[in-house]
Amino acid sequence: MWCVIDVFGRVDIIFYEERNFQGRSYECDTDCPDMDPHFSRCNSIKVESGCWVLYERPNYSGFQYVLTRGEYPEYQRWMGYNDTIRSCRTFSYVSNIGGSYRVRIYDRPDFQGQMMEYSDDCESIHQSFQCRSVHSCNVMEGYWTFYENPSYQGRQYFLPPGEYRKFSDWGAVCATIGSFRRITDF
Repeated sequence: MWCVIDVFGRVDIIFYEERNFQGRSYECDTDCPDMDPHFSRCNSIKVESGCWVLYERPNYSGFQYVLTRGEYPEYQRWMGYNDTIRSCRTFSYVSNIGGSYRVRIYDRPDFQGQMMEYSDDCESIHQSFQCRSVHSCNVMEGYWTFYENPSYQGRQYFLPPGEYRKFSDWGAVCATIGSFRRITDF
């Protein structure tokens, strides 16, 4: 898991108002807490380099979308619910020895209750953990994306290494998590 940054140190993402990279566009190479002045809607995106978390509301709040290098010709391709993107931030991976991934999930707040540790993607928490509620977690190594539904569908939550004592710590409004996966495409 390595973040590729070009020789000039730029990390670029291009937002387009229309589908298929048409209409007015805005190129960004840094965190932006308020994108309202730059475009009114976002229907397609090209991630030229870097790794990004997009937010539905200003100041890094609302629904989150984790995007890596690639082309997204319509908002459904990044699992968007609508054409609203109001803030974004880039992130780079801080290397760990061997590129390991480890996350512990708990069915109660404050790291209580049933616990399961993972080092790989999980397409269905209900099948592997016998539980749909994840109330807390400890991301020990690597970066992860949690999804509201199984098969990597639904609302997304970006989780860098750290302790999350309750689901609201990672931006969720409820404890329902259906799947998660490692972010490996840096």
